[in-house]
Amino acid sequence: MASKTYPAQKHVIKTFAKLVELLPAVEQNKPQIILLAGEVTPFRNDTDREMPFRQESNFYYLSGCRVPGSYLLLAYQSGTSLANQPSSHLFIPKAELADIMWSVPPPSLAEASATHDVTRVDHPANLPDAIQELVKAFPGALVHTLPTSRLFPTIPSQYTASFVAANAPVTEDYLLTALHRARLIKDAEEIELIRRANQISSRAHETVMRVLGQGVRGMIKRGKGAGTDRPLLPSEWLIQKEAEAEALFVASCRREDAKHQAYLPIVAASTRASTLHYCCNDREFAWGPVQPNDHKNCNDLAHDHERVLDPQVLLIDAGCEWKCYASDITRTMPVGNGGKFTPEARAIYELVLEMQRLSFEALKPGLHWDAIQFICHRTLVRGFQRLGIFKTPDSPNSGSWNAEEAILASGVSSAFFPHGVGHSLGMDVHDVPSASKPEKNETIKHIEFGHESFYTYLRLRLPLEEGMVVTVEPGIYFSPHLLAPVRDSKHIDQEVLKRYESVGGVRIEDVVVITKDGYENLTTVRSDTEWVEKVCSGEI
Repeated sequence: MASKTYPAQKHVIKTFAKLVELLPAVEQNKPQIILLAGEVTPFRNDTDREMPFRQESNFYYLSGCRVPGSYLLLAYQSGTSLANQPSSHLFIPKAELADIMWSVPPPSLAEASATHDVTRVDHPANLPDAIQELVKAFPGALVHTLPTSRLFPTIPSQYTASFVAANAPVTEDYLLTALHRARLIKDAEEIELIRRANQISSRAHETVMRVLGQGVRGMIKRGKGAGTDRPLLPSEWLIQKEAEAEALFVASCRREDAKHQAYLPIVAASTRASTLHYCCNDREFAWGPVQPNDHKNCNDLAHDHERVLDPQVLLIDAGCEWKCYASDITRTMPVGNGGKFTPEARAIYELVLEMQRLSFEALKPGLHWDAIQFICHRTLVRGFQRLGIFKTPDSPNSGSWNAEEAILASGVSSAFFPHGVGHSLGMDVHDVPSASKPEKNETIKHIEFGHESFYTYLRLRLPLEEGMVVTVEPGIYFSPHLLAPVRDSKHIDQEVLKRYESVGGVRIEDVVVITKDGYENLTTVRSDTEWVEKVCSGEI
């Protein structure tokens, strides 16, 4: 249940202010009414089995209510007392005896009034009368709803009939944009919720790393009858496949009362780390040569270390939600090789760290996010030239066409870093898309930095502002599909490239909030190479 520590009324005022800014001048002084439906408990297709419920983000932003099947009716008018104290009427389902038998009932009206930052709480049966009262009290009001779409909960026609009967104009044109613009900048209460989600997820990432390290050191022992007379206990679990790493991560979050993951976890080992949104998480780690009789022992071999893991990376991109606010963290860790990176994997890992470090150093209000994307591409090009993957003017049979600026202008680095360096984060992991990357964007009249392909998949294209929460997630990938078009590139030394392709991919991602003078990192799990290797090898 929400508490009045969640500033719903402040969000209502902020959203109405953004809404009025979007309206034509002749509409701005009219009364404004918002009607929203909350999410309902979903069911699996053609069955009566509930699926996990999660409140619709915009509804929660304006109500702080996580009760399924609720509604919200808001009223505002510039230049009146409603401008500072909008009417906020929440409607929650009435507890029915048949429902109580099967599930936890919704709160009573008194309980909801005590825990929600609204002016009034009622049951949905009274919503039509409440609408009629508003229409009579505010003739000429403009009514706003979210777009009619499968993306948002549906408002039943029985609740909109009163607007139709009163000839009150209902529009879908402004509300979603206003909400996204309001949600783009987070307040202090929201930042604390995001901070908590990141703390829980950071500990979950470290938990996976430390269990890997215990396995390397042989510290995970099976008790009597484990795996034969009884199941393995959590203290006896080894991580030897992607699903086991995912299970441990999710369990760690759930133990700290985080009910939902903010998105499907990405747990990719070996070359599968080159797939950006690899959500299968169903493969074993890459093993070395099969020894005689291995087929007779299967899983148990790992506990006795009779099989040897190939050196590989394990990329985990995962984060939980805390009270409808997201985290989004990626860590890439060594598996096999005694918990140490191979020289090639270490070189790529440290280059990605450099991309992130230089991005952090540049973060400040007023800087356009496109510039951060370009910093990452420039850093990648310089790093690849140091490693010999990209040629330089001094390479054999080379010339000025392999200068740093020429390689940047070619766009070839997009084959290795194809995605955006980060995105807005808040109630949704890819938060407020219409505000983060608006269709009409005066801030990017033309591409000023590098090749246009750098920005194709960039989800944030705005100058940074204090209070924005964004991810910083550079990566380098060796995807056969992305490399195919550049196999004949004059900028690439293909023989050197072959040495690195088995790395698969490396991504490092943290969540930061933009502050007055720079940024604050809300992600607490470390990513420096020495620490990661010591943890994954069991040294610390």
